[in-house]
Amino acid sequence: MIRLLTALCLALLVGPVPAQAASGGGGDWPMWQQSPLGWRHNAAERAINPRTVGGLALKWAFAYPKEAGTPRSQPAVVGDTVYFGSPEGKLYARDAATGAARWEFDLTTVGTGRTQVQDGPAVARGKVYFGDVRGWFYAVDQRTGRLAWTRRLDDTITAIVTSSPLVFGDRVYVGVSSGENILGKEHACCTFRGHLDALDADTGRPVWRFNTVPKAVQDGTWPNGVPRYAPSGGGVWSSPAIDPYTRTLYVGTGQNYTGSAGHYDSVLALNIDTGRPRWTRRMTDVDTWRLECSLPTPEDREFCPNLPDGTALDFDLGAAPNVFRAGGRALIGIGQKAGVYHVLDARTGKIVWQRQLSKPMPGGGLSGVQWGTSFDGERLYVATYMAQPGTLFALDPATGHLLWETPNPADGCTTGGAAQFPNVCRLGHTPAVSSTPGLVWEGSMDGKMRAYSARTGEVVWAYDTMQEVAGVNGLTGRGGAVSGGGGAVVAHGMMFIQSGYSFTPYPNPYGSVFLAFGLP
Repeated sequence: MIRLLTALCLALLVGPVPAQAASGGGGDWPMWQQSPLGWRHNAAERAINPRTVGGLALKWAFAYPKEAGTPRSQPAVVGDTVYFGSPEGKLYARDAATGAARWEFDLTTVGTGRTQVQDGPAVARGKVYFGDVRGWFYAVDQRTGRLAWTRRLDDTITAIVTSSPLVFGDRVYVGVSSGENILGKEHACCTFRGHLDALDADTGRPVWRFNTVPKAVQDGTWPNGVPRYAPSGGGVWSSPAIDPYTRTLYVGTGQNYTGSAGHYDSVLALNIDTGRPRWTRRMTDVDTWRLECSLPTPEDREFCPNLPDGTALDFDLGAAPNVFRAGGRALIGIGQKAGVYHVLDARTGKIVWQRQLSKPMPGGGLSGVQWGTSFDGERLYVATYMAQPGTLFALDPATGHLLWETPNPADGCTTGGAAQFPNVCRLGHTPAVSSTPGLVWEGSMDGKMRAYSARTGEVVWAYDTMQEVAGVNGLTGRGGAVSGGGGAVVAHGMMFIQSGYSFTPYPNPYGSVFLAFGLP
């Protein structure tokens, strides 16, 4: 019955919708966006609701080795199993209710060098799909964890898969980004081209690729004599969304590293069958940025040509889009590191409305919208990062009018584990926003995970992750900032998060943690 009602609702919103897109897994959370429409909303969750959320408690934890680093891989939940990637280069399948081991896959058996899983896995067609920080992409058997196929999507230096895959039909769609622009002045910056790939979900065979910038050519030298290449950049950092009715894929892109050509800081609308653009829309006129732009010494200024005119901004569209219908037409919503939430006409790319939610922070964009937003059929939920303080907003999807706003609670840095670190604690929202009926889920740099009333924005539940916990794997762990790159996953009466994000330097004698919460 839930599947039928969900399908009917979505049909009214965006037109006839295939069952795969409408169901979102029938209560599962099988991919980063939960469903192809990119709502980050589990309409089928009924156990955890505004009446019961106060009873939510930690059920089990998984602790990472201290030397592993910090986690970012948002989990996927299908049936009774949770799948999540780790900073020590493994993909785990665990019993969702107890944390008991099902299987684990070691990425170091493929390629060379240390690796991590930073994207969130997608579970479909009997496989689990995910990428790593070396540009490799994997499909493993959902039941056994055995490798089905693997493919390196990009061998450019520092190419990375942070874009969580979206599986639709018999294809998997995934973007590739890079850290080439932060390698420093001795590197011949830059040759990386962002791209969105469509792969055969059963074999990994490439179907099509859309490159966001033209191929780089040498364009003189940098002031220290190192060769300069341009254009470059335009990485695809986030998970795409698909409108199954028009068979259109939507995704945002990052800034240029060098040059000024290509689809940087843009929203792309691509035909999912061919990869050809239906339209593209650039949201920032000029934005060529590399590490030296954030280090404005006299010498570094020579490596950042846009610094003098103030257009070295780093205003990526790294947040995943939402596909919805309001005001009588299909729309695309997407947040930007400039602090703006944009809503575009899904058919033409024309701007319908925009809402400035935080003051822009050039040279990093850390005050803006970072990873993702949520839509529950009535309201859009958008959070800002280090916006002094980061704030959670509810917006009218048709007009952008503010329905409510809740700043990161002022006592976030004076209570719980964060109170020990007043000099480094920040009131900012690292994760993407998630929602379930009546509730909005968002974590903070202060180590707290919170549930908010979808109707009023009031905090109705909170948990301090910055405390020692015993992991089911025999290690002790402690959280920190609730991890970015993903957000809370709520499915089948459980809520899952990663904690211990690297951007907040809380001293930690243990490793970071994966946390699973449930009701009594």
